[in-house]
Amino acid sequence: MKNELARRNRDYDFFEEAMQDFFPSFYGRNSGRKYMRTDIKESDDAYTMEVELPGMDKKDIHIDLKDGYLNISAEKSEHEEGDKKDNYIHRERSFSCSRSYYVGDVDKEDVKAKYENGMLTLVIPKEAPKAKADHRIEIE
Repeated sequence: MKNELARRNRDYDFFEEAMQDFFPSFYGRNSGRKYMRTDIKESDDAYTMEVELPGMDKKDIHIDLKDGYLNISAEKSEHEEGDKKDNYIHRERSFSCSRSYYVGDVDKEDVKAKYENGMLTLVIPKEAPKAKADHRIEIE
């Protein structure tokens, strides 16, 4: 912890910052997949998505369906009036994240969502297969 705080307070080093951005796993960064880890299961008639969102409240999570994409965003802020008197050096409990998933042509009324114990569960019905119709082509 001491080394991390000392590192934050030293002069800015452009080369080191650039190297951390280009090689995040080498420097211990998780390349943006720290939040919203997702498992997707398939059944005969639906897909079930389980999205990890620990420490969130249901009101902090927003789900939209537009043009075949399911967009999930979450935003949490721990900055409250009582925190102003505390002398924080570094805070990591405020964050926002979002992910998009292509789900195809699905009606938003058919998607079911539930949030419980840090896990967002979405049930998305599969697209009904279109009936194949024979199209006879007439010869002129």
